[in-house]
Amino acid sequence: MPKRDPNRTARIITIQKMKLELRSILTQTLMEVSMNSESSLNAFIGSKADDFIELKTEVIRTPEEYVSKWIQGLDQGVKNGFTGRFKTMHDLLKNPRKRNFRQYCELFLRRSFLRHYEELAKVRPIDEESIYWFGINDAHFGLFITPRFNKLLDNWENDKSEIRAFRHTYWTIGHILATGICYPNENRKYIFSQIEDYLSFFYSQVRLTKSFYQLGIAERYIEFVRNSANPENIPLLIPEIRYDGEGRKHTYRLDFLIINPYTMDKIGIEISPWSTHGKLSGKHKTLIELNDEARANFEKEIKKIKSYFNKFNIYTLVYTDTELANLDILFKEVEKFLMPNEPPVQLSLNLIQEYFDR
Repeated sequence: MPKRDPNRTARIITIQKMKLELRSILTQTLMEVSMNSESSLNAFIGSKADDFIELKTEVIRTPEEYVSKWIQGLDQGVKNGFTGRFKTMHDLLKNPRKRNFRQYCELFLRRSFLRHYEELAKVRPIDEESIYWFGINDAHFGLFITPRFNKLLDNWENDKSEIRAFRHTYWTIGHILATGICYPNENRKYIFSQIEDYLSFFYSQVRLTKSFYQLGIAERYIEFVRNSANPENIPLLIPEIRYDGEGRKHTYRLDFLIINPYTMDKIGIEISPWSTHGKLSGKHKTLIELNDEARANFEKEIKKIKSYFNKFNIYTLVYTDTELANLDILFKEVEKFLMPNEPPVQLSLNLIQEYFDR
C-alpha cells in the first residue's frame, strides 16, 4: 500500500483550519457586504476565478501566487473598463471599512488554491507531447494521461478535457499505476496493481532489447525506485521511445526517455557503444571507403538525435564506450533527472498588499 503523502495530509489539515477561521469572521463579513448566507458570499468570491485567472492554462504553485494572479485579473479588468461584479469586488476591497471582507476574501482564495492544488500546480503538456508509444517491434504499448478508446479510430486517444484534472503527477510511477498502458488498436490495457508489478514489466521490456548496457541502467533504476521514500513521485524511465508511434515498422527508437513532471522538459538517453553504432565492416576496404562508412554511421546517429529534438523537443544525452565502462557513475548522472525540483515562482506581492491592506 502506498505511503500517505505528508504534503496532502498537511493541506487537508490546513483547509480545515481555514474553514474555522472563515466561520469565525462570517457574521461580521455578511453584515459588511449586505448578504445573508455563507453560500452566497462564497459564490460571490469564488465564481469570478475563471474571469480573473486563465485556470485552464495557468500553472500556479502557491497560495500567494493564486491570490496574486486573482488580484491581477481583477485589477486589469477594472482598468479595462469592466463593470458589474468586477467593479463591485474592486470597490469592496478598496473600502477601508470592509476589513472583515478583505480578510475573508484573501483567506477564501488561499483555501480555494489548496483545495484544487493538484490540478492548479501542474504544467500541462501540449497535445503533441501527451502520448508516447514505446517498445520494440510488436511488443509495444501506448502511454497516455487520460486514455479512452475511440471506436471510430480503432485506437486510443486522450480525453483532453480531463488532462488538467488528472490528479497524479504526469509521467511518474504514480501516473502509470493510475492509467496503465494501452495495447495498440485494441480496447485493452495493461494494468499494474502495485509498483513491483510495473518494475517487473519495465525490466521485461528492456530485456527484449538484448542490450547489456540498457539492462544495467534498468537494474539501477529499479533499485533507485525501491529505495525511494516516495516512489510514486519518481519520473518514469520510459524504454524504447518510438519516433513513428505505433506499428511494427518504425524509423528510430530512443533507448530511454525521462520527462520532468513539473516543467515537461524531456531528456533522452541513447546508448552508443562502438560495437553496435560505429564499428566498420569489411576487411579489404580502402581508407576512403572506411572514412565514408564512418561518416555515414556518424551522420545517422546525429540525424536520429536531431529528429527526436525537432519532433518531440527531446534533448538527448549520448553515452559512448568511455562512459559505459562504469554504469554506476553513468547512472549517478541520470539520477539528477529522476529527482526534479519544482521551479520557483514570481509573485506580485505589491498588489496583494495594496488590495488586502497587509
